[in-house]
Amino acid sequence: MTDGDDADAASTPDRDRPPNAQSDPDPDLASETAPDPEESVREAVERSRSGAPAVGSVVRDRFTSDEIFQRIIAAADEEITSGSRELFFSALAAGFAITITFMLYVSLTATTGGDPVVSAMLYPLGFIYIIIGGYQLYTENTLPPVALTLERLASVPALLRNWTVVLAGNFLGGALGAAALAFGGVISPEAAAVAADLGRKGVETAWWSLFSKAAFAGLIVAGVVWVEYAARDTISRMVVVYVAFLAIPLGGLYHSVVSFTEMTYLVLQGSLGIPTGLWEFVVPVLLGNTAGGVVLVTVVNYFQTTDHRLASARFEGADRQLSVREWLFGGLVGRSYVPLIDHTDDALANADDHRIVVPISNPRTETNLVELACTLASQRPGASVHVVHIVQKPDRTPRGYRVDQHERIVANSDELMADIRAVAAEFDVPCETSTVVSHRSFEEIFDVAKRKRADRLVMGWGDDRMWSNGRAERPLDELTNRLPCDVLVFRDRGLDASRILLPVADNPHADLNAEVARTLRATAGSAVTLLRVVDGPDEREAGEQFLADWAAEHDLEDATRVVDDSGDVEAAIADECGDHTLLLVGATSQGLLSRLVRDSLHYDVLRDTDTSMILAERPTDRGVLQRLFGR
Repeated sequence: MTDGDDADAASTPDRDRPPNAQSDPDPDLASETAPDPEESVREAVERSRSGAPAVGSVVRDRFTSDEIFQRIIAAADEEITSGSRELFFSALAAGFAITITFMLYVSLTATTGGDPVVSAMLYPLGFIYIIIGGYQLYTENTLPPVALTLERLASVPALLRNWTVVLAGNFLGGALGAAALAFGGVISPEAAAVAADLGRKGVETAWWSLFSKAAFAGLIVAGVVWVEYAARDTISRMVVVYVAFLAIPLGGLYHSVVSFTEMTYLVLQGSLGIPTGLWEFVVPVLLGNTAGGVVLVTVVNYFQTTDHRLASARFEGADRQLSVREWLFGGLVGRSYVPLIDHTDDALANADDHRIVVPISNPRTETNLVELACTLASQRPGASVHVVHIVQKPDRTPRGYRVDQHERIVANSDELMADIRAVAAEFDVPCETSTVVSHRSFEEIFDVAKRKRADRLVMGWGDDRMWSNGRAERPLDELTNRLPCDVLVFRDRGLDASRILLPVADNPHADLNAEVARTLRATAGSAVTLLRVVDGPDEREAGEQFLADWAAEHDLEDATRVVDDSGDVEAAIADECGDHTLLLVGATSQGLLSRLVRDSLHYDVLRDTDTSMILAERPTDRGVLQRLFGR
């Protein structure tokens, strides 16, 4: 993953993926991405998308500590970059699964007369569901993100955000499960009595004793994660999880999510107050689990790996780590996360007053897009352009690319980007380029814009762009409702800005188009026409006044002003387009990018006209009603 496979080229660490072949990501890079014919087939299939090993390199059925660490780093990359929604609902499912453990434990205890061994036999079942199923459990979640944080790839705030979301989901899931047990008649009266006794026993245990017992439980859980990534098959993982979690009830230890479920059950039965339950039971267990998972396992396992672990996980080694201030304060002072594999020149990162990011899919055919971005940057002091070549790879490939293949892709991409840098040089605009290898589309573009702290995103649109197919990992509306910066979408039918048509509406998107029009007028001597459509002749005068005021406010007084009183915006644009070479259109209240992807633009003329156009959308605050109903 480079720059943009930040989150996904190192996503899930292909634990048990079959050795299927994959298609080439880009015809231009075909010769570079194909494996060396002298390499063995086995070597070609035994690495995950992130470059983390799928099979041990020393003994093929056994991983070294460095190889285990690489697999954990690859998994942590997915966790730390997951959206809050995905984390929360995965954690919610895990919290509810813990209810299974609680239910079976109290039921068997009641039916076996309290036999300490037999009553605990099914205790691990909920944890098996969670870990084998890939759900997010707070204690199981401590190891991978902390490993990233120790490497200074993730900031402390990013780690705490991850923990907070997962813990909230776990507790809510546990509370819902406790409510089902308390009021749903799921367990017998005898089992209900056992459940109440368990909760009271925990509350009555001394604070430091709870902490110590929970610390050992945290050691067991986090140790399971390390051993789990050392395993190669599901049966082995299941055995490890079962035996490890069986030790918790047999040893009289405490798990924070189970404890919260027990506390909630007592609260719902009216036997315990929430503040007392939290402080005297849940908090010491939570702190103990955290200490056990982080200090006793994560740090120990981290420092038993070699100094080569960082270079083996990422390009450029420690040179790309977060600074100490970024590590402590995250996005407040810079970055919160460094992608595992990146290839970019950050020389301009701290020097820009205004940064324009330009994602392209083919450096040979998108020079007009780069020219447009450089033109916009040339009229703003301190502005720079960052062109990102997004190399598409197949979605969720079973094999992915090895590190050496990524390096070849980046090298070939850098050669192709030479023409792009030459275009920028003609405008005397600071320009940097980077390469992204990813199967994502819009989410990848937005992530790049956020990482590069973009002020403006200038992107092309057409059938040959990977993002034209709407392949987003999260729901598209969720992405497009939270734009990272101003967005300009260029439909390239020739970059001729001699005669510009700008339909005017009273919204921020039209304001953004006014900025573009002023820039093109200053650089290309463009003749600008402002178009205002009103509902009838009675509103013509008001329309003329609005247009005059708007033109004065946006420094476009010399523009030709046209008022159309037909009330038909689409027909008015179609009539005027024939006399103009470039159309500037702003987004509607329903948004722009989501409509482009669905091919549901508000006006058909925008799809049918042969005129080049720039579609503009500016980030706006949208309330709950707007997010739900688009109004």
